[in-house]
Amino acid sequence: MKWVALVLWVLTAGGGFVMLGLWMKNGGMAQSDQPGDRIRSARILSHFALAAIGLVVWIVYVAADEDALAWIALALLAVVALLGLSMLFIWLRQRQAVPAAPAGAPGETVPAERSFPVPIVAGHGILAATTLVLVLLTAVGVGD
Repeated sequence: MKWVALVLWVLTAGGGFVMLGLWMKNGGMAQSDQPGDRIRSARILSHFALAAIGLVVWIVYVAADEDALAWIALALLAVVALLGLSMLFIWLRQRQAVPAAPAGAPGETVPAERSFPVPIVAGHGILAATTLVLVLLTAVGVGD
């Protein structure tokens, strides 16, 4: 089960990396301090960094089979999940809102996260939730 969790975590990270790249490519860093309902750089970069640290901890756990590492990875993943859910809610509110002015038009610019493709967001979320469950089950000893 720990190996399946590792594979899913890597796949989840791939989707997250694609979204982070799209966010940066579409001006997310520059928009971060603009007013409005946006994903701020501190939130998305914290999500990314904690997920990467958790993944490294999980890799070390898989190699060393030290139970404390599984619990540390789970704790990190729980924080990552909360940050991810908060960004999902922002993204969903934006998709339901009136379309923003096109980039370059006077007034508000299109938030960078509107460029996230629905299949990538959905896949990332499903993989993340499954990873979280598998990490939890592994940490409590199911499947040993």
